[in-house]
Amino acid sequence: ITGRMAAIREERERSQPLRVATGGSTFKNPPGEKAWRLIDAAGCRGLRHGRAMVSEKHCNFLVNTGGATAAEIEELGEMVRARVEAHSGITLSWEIHRVGRAAAREEAA
Repeated sequence: ITGRMAAIREERERSQPLRVATGGSTFKNPPGEKAWRLIDAAGCRGLRHGRAMVSEKHCNFLVNTGGATAAEIEELGEMVRARVEAHSGITLSWEIHRVGRAAAREEAA
């Protein structure tokens, strides 16, 4: 069991940005798709907005590179959603729970 746990941990370290500030997986996987693949195909890997960026390691993680505001993270996420929709016709849904004015406006719409 210990060996299997170590292998899983190594795979996560290799494939996910675990040692930087993120909110975890950002968007839900649409039916039959992987959000990270859609984000990558839309050219968003490494995309930056202020001090927020799409992870180079795993495109479905938004990274705070140091001092990013919640607005910068959310605006970057909306940029990603727009690019994915323009590229694939698929609208990504947020997986992370957002709070505040912008999230409330979206929920009311």
